[in-house]
Amino acid sequence: MKHLSDAMIEAVLTPEDAQATLADAFGAFGKGEAAMQRRVRTDAAGVKLSTLGAVIPGQGVVGAKVYTTIAGQFEFVILLFSARDGRPLATLDAAALTRRRTAACTVLAAGKLAPAAPRVLGLFGAGTQGREHVAQLCARFAFEQVLVNDPHAPAGLADTLARQCGVPVALAEPRSLAAQADVLVTASRATTPLFAGDALKAGAFVAAIGSSLPTTRELDDRALVRARAIVVEWREQTLTEAGDLVLADPRCGVADKLVQLDAVLAGAAVRQSPEDIVIYKSVGVGLEDIALAGLAYRRAAEREGWPLP
Repeated sequence: MKHLSDAMIEAVLTPEDAQATLADAFGAFGKGEAAMQRRVRTDAAGVKLSTLGAVIPGQGVVGAKVYTTIAGQFEFVILLFSARDGRPLATLDAAALTRRRTAACTVLAAGKLAPAAPRVLGLFGAGTQGREHVAQLCARFAFEQVLVNDPHAPAGLADTLARQCGVPVALAEPRSLAAQADVLVTASRATTPLFAGDALKAGAFVAAIGSSLPTTRELDDRALVRARAIVVEWREQTLTEAGDLVLADPRCGVADKLVQLDAVLAGAAVRQSPEDIVIYKSVGVGLEDIALAGLAYRRAAEREGWPLP
């Protein structure tokens, strides 16, 4: 059995390949040709263990992601098996893979749901996930400006991001950012809403990816009320984990607005008007992790001469 480090995964897993593989995996899931395990969290004395997984026969892999959370810090590992004969293939570090798969899924959703020719990308939270989102979204869309709000941003963040993505970057206050962004990403560790939903620009696409806990949220009820649709990776898991939705007032009508990502990628009509606001609420699901783990293993196997799944 092999082991793939984060550095090895970075070397073989391009964002474009990640997007294509995830689209294929969600397509299989939508057809009933792949399945997922919901996340299970177990904790004691401030130490948390989380597991989630997937079976994707069409991509030749089965696996589980296991990780610890201690003092707010995550350590990930994936165990990957062959779907053909059940043999264990590899263990994989999963920090780089987790970062890449989350942004890749946002790009897939934005490709179907963002307004035509978006000009301004807005970002709340410029940590690891936020920066990956800027990189992948700027590679996908011809943005003219990136606006960032992060109270913990280091000095020079705007210049650093601008060099990395090739687009002018400026810091902005929450309301101004929400009012200007055609595509808006929330990638924070906020426990309460980051901005007033009334400020959202008409027609905006919002990707809320920072919270997967039922006790925290980045979006307020007004943002949910204004949304034409709320797209989720997997209804069964999202409705138990996403505080943005779990904590919402029942009058927001969340249940009636939910659409799964596999349906969107298959062509389901979501926008009815250019003025419609669409929210993509991501919590991260096992299908994403195992699909990309399988891709990383295949690419490494081709390079190193390892057995394929």
